[in-house]
Amino acid sequence: MTSVITLLTDYGLEDGYAAMCHGVIAGIAPGIRIIDVCHLVPSGDVRRGAAILAQTVPYLPPGIHVAVIDPGVGGSRRAVAVEAGDHVFLGPDNGVLSWAVHAAGGARTAHQVTRAEFFLERVSPTFQGRDVFAPVAAHLATGRTPAELGPEVPPDRLVSLPAPTSLLREDAVEGEVLSVDRYGNVQLSISAGDLGSLGVRAGSVLAVRLGRRQIAVPFRETFAAVPPGDLVAFTDSAGLVALAVHSGDASQRLGLPPGAHVRLAPAS
Repeated sequence: MTSVITLLTDYGLEDGYAAMCHGVIAGIAPGIRIIDVCHLVPSGDVRRGAAILAQTVPYLPPGIHVAVIDPGVGGSRRAVAVEAGDHVFLGPDNGVLSWAVHAAGGARTAHQVTRAEFFLERVSPTFQGRDVFAPVAAHLATGRTPAELGPEVPPDRLVSLPAPTSLLREDAVEGEVLSVDRYGNVQLSISAGDLGSLGVRAGSVLAVRLGRRQIAVPFRETFAAVPPGDLVAFTDSAGLVALAVHSGDASQRLGLPPGAHVRLAPAS
Protein backbone atom coordinates (compact mmCIF):
# COMPACT_ATOMS: atom_id res chain seq x y z
CA MET A 1 0.00 0.00 0.00
CA THR A 2 1.31 3.44 -0.88
CA SER A 3 0.29 6.94 0.14
CA VAL A 4 1.28 8.76 -3.07
CA ILE A 5 0.19 8.72 -6.70
CA THR A 6 1.83 11.11 -9.16
CA LEU A 7 0.42 12.21 -12.50
CA LEU A 8 2.25 13.32 -15.65
CA THR A 9 0.20 14.03 -18.77
CA ASP A 10 -0.16 16.22 -21.84
CA TYR A 11 -3.80 17.03 -20.97
CA GLY A 12 -3.19 20.72 -20.33
CA LEU A 13 -5.06 22.89 -17.83
CA GLU A 14 -7.71 24.39 -20.09
CA ASP A 15 -10.05 21.39 -19.77
CA GLY A 16 -11.18 19.06 -16.99
CA TYR A 17 -9.16 16.02 -18.06
CA ALA A 18 -6.63 16.10 -15.22
CA ALA A 19 -9.40 16.79 -12.69
CA MET A 20 -11.31 13.74 -13.93
CA CYS A 21 -8.26 11.58 -13.19
CA HIS A 22 -8.06 13.08 -9.72
CA GLY A 23 -11.74 12.35 -9.19
CA VAL A 24 -11.48 8.72 -10.29
CA ILE A 25 -8.55 8.13 -7.95
CA ALA A 26 -10.32 9.81 -5.03
CA GLY A 27 -13.41 7.69 -5.59
CA ILE A 28 -11.46 4.44 -5.29
CA ALA A 29 -8.73 5.42 -2.83
CA PRO A 30 -10.08 8.26 -0.65
CA GLY A 31 -7.40 10.22 1.13
CA ILE A 32 -4.58 9.20 -1.22
CA ARG A 33 -2.12 12.02 -1.85
CA ILE A 34 -1.83 13.03 -5.51
CA ILE A 35 1.18 14.96 -6.80
CA ASP A 36 0.78 16.62 -10.19
CA VAL A 37 4.19 16.36 -11.82
CA CYS A 38 3.11 18.15 -15.00
CA HIS A 39 0.07 18.39 -17.27
CA LEU A 40 1.66 20.76 -19.80
CA VAL A 41 3.87 18.34 -21.72
CA PRO A 42 3.55 19.30 -25.40
CA SER A 43 0.85 17.15 -26.98
CA GLY A 44 2.18 13.72 -27.86
CA ASP A 45 5.79 14.58 -26.97
CA VAL A 46 6.84 11.26 -25.45
CA ARG A 47 10.48 12.29 -25.23
CA ARG A 48 9.72 15.46 -23.27
CA GLY A 49 7.48 13.53 -20.91
CA ALA A 50 10.16 10.90 -20.39
CA ALA A 51 12.76 13.55 -19.57
CA ILE A 52 10.51 15.34 -17.07
CA LEU A 53 9.60 12.11 -15.29
CA ALA A 54 13.18 10.84 -15.13
CA GLN A 55 14.48 14.12 -13.71
CA THR A 56 11.63 14.36 -11.18
CA VAL A 57 11.56 10.81 -9.81
CA PRO A 58 14.68 11.19 -7.61
CA TYR A 59 12.80 13.86 -5.63
CA LEU A 60 9.52 11.95 -5.30
CA PRO A 61 8.61 9.62 -2.45
CA PRO A 62 8.07 5.92 -3.17
CA GLY A 63 4.75 5.58 -4.93
CA ILE A 64 2.84 4.93 -8.12
CA HIS A 65 3.81 7.17 -11.00
CA VAL A 66 1.29 7.51 -13.82
CA ALA A 67 2.61 8.93 -17.10
CA VAL A 68 0.12 9.32 -19.93
CA ILE A 69 1.72 10.81 -23.03
CA ASP A 70 -0.10 8.52 -25.38
CA PRO A 71 -0.35 9.39 -29.08
CA GLY A 72 -1.07 5.69 -29.75
CA VAL A 73 -4.10 5.50 -27.45
CA GLY A 74 -6.68 3.07 -28.78
CA GLY A 75 -4.07 1.32 -30.93
CA SER A 76 -1.97 -1.79 -30.40
CA ARG A 77 0.43 -0.40 -27.79
CA ARG A 78 0.35 -2.11 -24.39
CA ALA A 79 -0.53 -0.60 -21.06
CA VAL A 80 2.09 -1.65 -18.50
CA ALA A 81 2.97 -1.47 -14.84
CA VAL A 82 6.71 -1.58 -14.14
CA GLU A 83 8.30 -2.05 -10.72
CA ALA A 84 11.67 -0.33 -10.27
CA GLY A 85 13.27 0.47 -6.94
CA ASP A 86 10.55 1.59 -4.52
CA HIS A 87 8.31 2.76 -7.36
CA VAL A 88 5.65 1.45 -9.71
CA PHE A 89 5.50 3.17 -13.10
CA LEU A 90 2.19 2.96 -14.92
CA GLY A 91 1.48 4.06 -18.46
CA PRO A 92 1.57 3.18 -22.15
CA ASP A 93 4.48 1.03 -23.30
CA ASN A 94 5.76 3.64 -25.74
CA GLY A 95 9.00 4.65 -24.01
CA VAL A 96 7.59 7.42 -21.79
CA LEU A 97 8.42 5.37 -18.68
CA SER A 98 11.80 4.10 -19.82
CA TRP A 99 14.19 6.82 -18.66
CA ALA A 100 12.51 7.07 -15.24
CA VAL A 101 12.64 3.28 -14.82
CA HIS A 102 16.36 3.41 -15.59
CA ALA A 103 16.83 6.31 -13.14
CA ALA A 104 15.11 4.23 -10.44
CA GLY A 105 17.53 1.35 -10.88
CA GLY A 106 15.99 -0.58 -13.77
CA ALA A 107 12.88 -2.71 -14.13
CA ARG A 108 12.48 -5.45 -11.53
CA THR A 109 9.19 -6.74 -12.94
CA ALA A 110 6.74 -5.64 -15.61
CA HIS A 111 3.13 -6.62 -16.21
CA GLN A 112 0.69 -5.83 -18.97
CA VAL A 113 -2.45 -4.13 -17.71
CA THR A 114 -5.32 -6.21 -19.09
CA ARG A 115 -7.76 -7.10 -16.29
CA ALA A 116 -10.86 -5.02 -16.88
CA GLU A 117 -12.11 -5.45 -13.30
CA PHE A 118 -9.58 -2.74 -12.34
CA PHE A 119 -10.86 -0.29 -15.00
CA LEU A 120 -13.90 1.94 -14.96
CA GLU A 121 -17.06 0.22 -16.13
CA ARG A 122 -17.10 2.11 -19.41
CA VAL A 123 -13.72 2.59 -21.09
CA SER A 124 -13.36 5.27 -23.74
CA PRO A 125 -10.93 4.25 -26.49
CA THR A 126 -9.53 7.79 -26.46
CA PHE A 127 -9.30 8.54 -22.71
CA GLN A 128 -7.53 5.65 -21.06
CA GLY A 129 -5.83 8.01 -18.62
CA ARG A 130 -9.18 8.43 -16.87
CA ASP A 131 -10.71 5.03 -17.54
CA VAL A 132 -7.72 2.68 -17.22
CA PHE A 133 -4.59 4.24 -15.73
CA ALA A 134 -6.24 6.35 -12.99
CA PRO A 135 -8.38 3.53 -11.56
CA VAL A 136 -5.55 1.01 -11.83
CA ALA A 137 -3.25 3.39 -9.93
CA ALA A 138 -5.89 3.79 -7.23
CA HIS A 139 -6.31 0.04 -6.87
CA LEU A 140 -2.54 -0.37 -6.58
CA ALA A 141 -2.53 2.32 -3.90
CA THR A 142 -5.05 0.33 -1.87
CA GLY A 143 -2.87 -2.76 -1.86
CA ARG A 144 -3.38 -4.63 -5.12
CA THR A 145 -0.16 -5.72 -6.84
CA PRO A 146 1.14 -5.31 -10.39
CA ALA A 147 1.08 -9.11 -10.77
CA GLU A 148 -2.72 -8.99 -10.44
CA LEU A 149 -3.10 -6.62 -13.39
CA GLY A 150 -2.23 -9.03 -16.18
CA PRO A 151 0.46 -11.22 -17.72
CA GLU A 152 4.12 -10.68 -17.00
CA VAL A 153 6.23 -8.90 -19.61
CA PRO A 154 9.98 -9.55 -19.79
CA PRO A 155 11.59 -6.21 -18.87
CA ASP A 156 13.85 -6.39 -21.92
CA ARG A 157 10.73 -6.42 -24.12
CA LEU A 158 9.54 -3.04 -22.88
CA VAL A 159 9.80 -0.15 -25.31
CA SER A 160 12.76 2.10 -24.48
CA LEU A 161 13.58 5.47 -25.95
CA PRO A 162 17.13 5.77 -27.26
CA ALA A 163 19.38 7.14 -24.55
CA PRO A 164 20.36 10.79 -25.07
CA THR A 165 23.70 11.00 -26.84
CA SER A 166 26.80 12.53 -25.31
CA LEU A 167 30.29 11.96 -26.64
CA LEU A 168 33.39 13.36 -24.95
CA ARG A 169 36.28 13.96 -27.33
CA GLU A 170 39.79 15.22 -26.66
CA ASP A 171 38.93 18.86 -27.22
CA ALA A 172 35.13 19.01 -27.25
CA VAL A 173 31.94 17.29 -26.16
CA GLU A 174 29.04 16.54 -28.49
CA GLY A 175 25.45 16.04 -27.49
CA GLU A 176 21.89 16.90 -28.36
CA VAL A 177 19.01 19.03 -27.18
CA LEU A 178 17.28 16.90 -24.57
CA SER A 179 14.35 19.20 -23.89
CA VAL A 180 13.10 22.78 -24.00
CA ASP A 181 11.23 24.13 -20.99
CA ARG A 182 8.41 26.70 -20.90
CA TYR A 183 10.95 29.53 -20.56
CA GLY A 184 12.73 28.53 -23.76
CA ASN A 185 15.78 27.25 -21.89
CA VAL A 186 17.53 24.55 -23.92
CA GLN A 187 18.65 21.57 -21.85
CA LEU A 188 21.45 19.54 -23.42
CA SER A 189 22.38 15.90 -22.91
CA ILE A 190 25.87 17.11 -21.90
CA SER A 191 26.73 16.99 -18.22
CA ALA A 192 28.64 19.64 -16.32
CA GLY A 193 31.19 16.91 -15.53
CA ASP A 194 31.94 16.49 -19.23
CA LEU A 195 32.66 20.20 -19.52
CA GLY A 196 34.79 20.03 -16.39
CA SER A 197 36.89 17.33 -18.06
CA LEU A 198 37.70 19.90 -20.75
CA GLY A 199 38.73 22.47 -18.16
CA VAL A 200 35.58 24.55 -18.49
CA ARG A 201 34.54 26.32 -15.30
CA ALA A 202 32.12 29.11 -14.42
CA GLY A 203 33.64 32.26 -15.92
CA SER A 204 34.86 30.47 -19.06
CA VAL A 205 33.62 31.08 -22.58
CA LEU A 206 32.28 28.23 -24.72
CA ALA A 207 32.50 27.78 -28.45
CA VAL A 208 29.04 26.42 -29.27
CA ARG A 209 28.66 24.82 -32.69
CA LEU A 210 25.10 24.49 -33.99
CA GLY A 211 25.21 22.86 -37.41
CA ARG A 212 27.30 25.21 -39.55
CA ARG A 213 27.13 28.07 -37.06
CA GLN A 214 29.54 28.66 -34.21
CA ILE A 215 28.91 31.20 -31.49
CA ALA A 216 30.73 32.22 -28.32
CA VAL A 217 28.62 31.85 -25.18
CA PRO A 218 29.72 32.71 -21.62
CA PHE A 219 29.50 29.84 -19.13
CA ARG A 220 28.19 31.18 -15.82
CA GLU A 221 26.53 29.90 -12.66
CA THR A 222 23.16 31.42 -13.52
CA PHE A 223 21.46 33.20 -16.42
CA ALA A 224 21.21 36.30 -14.22
CA ALA A 225 25.00 36.67 -14.47
CA VAL A 226 24.66 38.24 -17.92
CA PRO A 227 22.69 41.32 -19.02
CA PRO A 228 19.05 40.87 -20.06
CA GLY A 229 18.83 39.66 -23.65
CA ASP A 230 22.25 37.97 -23.64
CA LEU A 231 22.92 34.30 -24.23
CA VAL A 232 24.44 32.23 -21.44
CA ALA A 233 25.31 28.60 -20.70
CA PHE A 234 24.99 27.23 -17.19
CA THR A 235 24.56 24.01 -15.22
CA ASP A 236 20.86 23.46 -14.58
CA SER A 237 19.19 21.81 -11.59
CA ALA A 238 19.57 18.35 -13.18
CA GLY A 239 23.35 18.76 -13.51
CA LEU A 240 23.13 19.20 -17.27
CA VAL A 241 24.35 22.07 -19.42
CA ALA A 242 21.63 24.44 -20.57
CA LEU A 243 21.58 27.38 -22.97
CA ALA A 244 19.40 30.33 -22.05
CA VAL A 245 18.70 33.95 -22.80
CA HIS A 246 18.37 36.18 -19.76
CA SER A 247 14.71 37.27 -19.87
CA GLY A 248 14.32 35.70 -23.31
CA ASP A 249 13.82 32.46 -25.26
CA ALA A 250 17.00 30.63 -26.27
CA SER A 251 15.15 27.95 -28.24
CA GLN A 252 13.58 30.52 -30.55
CA ARG A 253 16.72 32.60 -30.91
CA LEU A 254 18.94 29.65 -31.71
CA GLY A 255 16.38 27.56 -33.60
CA LEU A 256 17.12 24.49 -31.48
CA PRO A 257 14.35 21.89 -31.29
CA PRO A 258 14.67 18.70 -29.18
CA GLY A 259 17.13 16.29 -30.80
CA ALA A 260 19.26 18.98 -32.48
CA HIS A 261 23.01 18.28 -32.44
CA VAL A 262 25.25 20.58 -30.39
CA ARG A 263 29.03 20.66 -29.94
CA LEU A 264 30.68 22.47 -27.02
CA ALA A 265 34.36 23.31 -26.66
CA PRO A 266 36.46 25.79 -24.69
CA ALA A 267 36.71 29.00 -26.70
CA SER A 268 40.23 29.56 -27.95
